[in-house]
Amino acid sequence: MAASAGANAERGKGAVDFEDLLPVIAKKLGGEGLMRELEKGFELLMDKEKRVITLESLRRNSALLGLHDLKEDEIVSMVREGDIDGDGALNIMEFCVLMFRLSPQLMEDSCFLLQQALQHELQASTAFY
Repeated sequence: MAASAGANAERGKGAVDFEDLLPVIAKKLGGEGLMRELEKGFELLMDKEKRVITLESLRRNSALLGLHDLKEDEIVSMVREGDIDGDGALNIMEFCVLMFRLSPQLMEDSCFLLQQALQHELQASTAFY
């Protein structure tokens, strides 16, 4: 999704990169809300029988998300980039990881929140000693 949004912007269509929207969605909906929205996006793109995003399901369903101009090499690249287990398809976990990886700002925010939580836990555990 992000690759095509970026491609649309490069083509001068004024599209906003999808990865730029993830931090805004996360701030508005919170972590759980963001994950629900990612799950909805996954369900729109997935093969309903196989319950994964395949090349064919991405070709067929990408127009539902306004990705009409997606080229074949962009579709193949998206699946390859996110396919962690090498099965040629994206499961929900691979899809979510890919979306996070494509959004550097969201990754920075997540790392910051994780550091804060770990620091809080460390302070709480050392308070007992």
